Amino acid sequence: MSLAPLLSAPTSIQIHAVAAMSAFVIGLIQLYRTKGTLSHRATGYVWVAIMTLVAASGFWIHEIKLWGPWSPIHLLSIFTLVMLPLGVWRARTHNVTAHRWTMISIFVGALVIAGIFTFMPGRIMHALAFGN
Repeated sequence: MSLAPLLSAPTSIQIHAVAAMSAFVIGLIQLYRTKGTLSHRATGYVWVAIMTLVAASGFWIHEIKLWGPWSPIHLLSIFTLVMLPLGVWRARTHNVTAHRWTMISIFVGALVIAGIFTFMPGRIMHALAFGN
């Protein structure tokens, strides 16, 4: 394992990767702690801010070009930027079940599933983790 592939990557990829890893860790913490507390809400706002950075920074990454400079992952960024405020709104209007499913869906889709694809051969995270 070496950080060299990430450290030599463009700044947009570095920001995106560090934000995504941070959001993953904070998201795991949120999933397992007591819900509805002041600390859950405060940490949730931090998570939403970091996820906004993850989604927004993805628009400056054009490693996979399917439609001009864009790829399906950019659609996920748009979806995430739409769903984050919806999830916050659902919490603020006390629609707890909808809030839970919105946030878990963002976590699983934008961090877990998309994150798994970053470990495919030829990708920076694969080189970081496996040295290839």
